Amino acid sequence: MAEILATGGTEDLPANKNGKSANNNSLVVCFGELLIDFVPTVAGVSLAEAPAFKKSPGGAPANVAVGVSRLEGSSAFIGKVGDDEFGHMLADILKQYNVDNSGMRFDHDARTALAFVTLRADGEREFLFFRHPSADMRLHESELDVNLIKQAKIFHYGSISLIAEPCKSAHLAAMKIAKTSGSILSYDPNLRLPLWPSEVAARKGIMSIWDQADLIKVSEDEITFLTGGDDPYDDNVVMKKLFHPNLKLLLVTEGSKGCRYYTKAFKGRVPGIKVKPVDTTGAGDAFVSGLLSCLASDPQLFQDEKRLREALLFANACGSITVTERGAIPALPTRQAVLDALTKVSAS
Repeated sequence: MAEILATGGTEDLPANKNGKSANNNSLVVCFGELLIDFVPTVAGVSLAEAPAFKKSPGGAPANVAVGVSRLEGSSAFIGKVGDDEFGHMLADILKQYNVDNSGMRFDHDARTALAFVTLRADGEREFLFFRHPSADMRLHESELDVNLIKQAKIFHYGSISLIAEPCKSAHLAAMKIAKTSGSILSYDPNLRLPLWPSEVAARKGIMSIWDQADLIKVSEDEITFLTGGDDPYDDNVVMKKLFHPNLKLLLVTEGSKGCRYYTKAFKGRVPGIKVKPVDTTGAGDAFVSGLLSCLASDPQLFQDEKRLREALLFANACGSITVTERGAIPALPTRQAVLDALTKVSAS
């Protein structure tokens, strides 16, 4: 397992360490939060019971940016961290993973966000966040790297950056720039209810930009939340309440069971790859990075069900490998690791 040490050191990094994107023709730009996850060194305990914590870089959009780079794709991250040791450590880690971090900004008055993530006995997570406010919430529209956004083949984002101003306005402005520039808009709401003022605010905020995305990925729990309790397995519910006219692809992740996909022309399901989970942190982000790495080099995936299914099997493998190790970014797989896993599956 690649340990993230106090120095920000890593293993299995790409050879090019200048932090710049090598191939902007397929650039995936990720927008949002970058923070420090503190994970108990033993599983199945509460925060109070944890004997110690291991720190790992985290934040869903940043996880996706690193995931794409680990899969030999081209990625960049846009967001804000504190002008503190953790913030600079995170910037260095992105650079070491060959993620373009030129769109990062440093806040002199707010700290880098922290999240304590407990691992229950079944590997599922519980969160305790320290953002009062944190630097990521204070990104201003004027701080956006407009030229970087305009280069994006895919512009990926979540919903946490919609919770508070000024980051909300920066998020909306970045989406507009990307859309105008012809980018594919990719949205993973990544629901974190404790961060929102209320359930009503969360539902309203997440759905406020729903109809602008070309690609949306949601979990079963998120479907239940967003629809007000409807059955997440009911295709009619998904198509009627969550599929919008401009959407090219809607994905529903089902954990170890795999995922479902919906387009205007076809729908189906791709099974998951069975593994023994150690920590599910980052599994959804690994799945997204797997899909986006395929989509960046093959934008017509939406229209070809065979190629889409192959890409989703690849994405499922990314997620399954990630849950076998602790932490998010340290557990994200290399392209070769995913191909090896798929070879084993096809041989079995």
